[in-house]
Amino acid sequence: MKHILLVEDDIRLSQLVSKFLEQNGFQVSVLNQGDQAISYIQKNTLDLIILDVMLPKLDGFSICRKIRDSFDNPVIFLTAKDSDFDHVLGLEIGADDYIIKPVEPHVLLARINMLLRRQSTLKVSNIDLINFGSLSINKSSRQVTIGEQAIELTSHEFELLWLLAQHAGEPQSREYIHKKMIGREYDGLDRSVDVRISRLRKKLGDNPDNPTKVLTVWGKGYMLSKTAWE
Repeated sequence: MKHILLVEDDIRLSQLVSKFLEQNGFQVSVLNQGDQAISYIQKNTLDLIILDVMLPKLDGFSICRKIRDSFDNPVIFLTAKDSDFDHVLGLEIGADDYIIKPVEPHVLLARINMLLRRQSTLKVSNIDLINFGSLSINKSSRQVTIGEQAIELTSHEFELLWLLAQHAGEPQSREYIHKKMIGREYDGLDRSVDVRISRLRKKLGDNPDNPTKVLTVWGKGYMLSKTAWE
């Protein structure tokens, strides 16, 4: 049984969501204050976390920042604000998805199942190694190095790099990346892929104004260079 932590200060909403998820086969723990979350996450084995953005004492963004280096499983944000700022900030600090309130239970369930399937696939994948000059990507250990320097990537940053590395030298469309990374069709407006590309470039030491490692191919998408690592 998969264990989900729901951090939500709306008591009625947390009860409704937890009951629905329990009816669909999940073990659900609920916290109503943000300052309780970090200790709980550190002490318990969790398969997925659902974080409200606006929480008393410690907000969801702050929680995500504090746990993301040690927690590799999916994080979903709940937000009452339908604004690009919330969405982009959430993705930049390591969220895997976000849902705007009011929460539609069946949509939440579908997103949870999609993220858990993706995580399961990653964990049972075969050993693979990709090298381009000084860049080394180990799929089994999920380690990335440039020369002697280890590059610390979040789970979804590694997934994005691996996807691009499998097709290095060939542009991958935003629509294709979105479908693979987010698990649903691109709607023409979602900026998730662009945010993740930007974060990956920073981690790889790429120049954001003139990138040479993760290239933007206008009209076609994004491409990992094979030759920028010499």
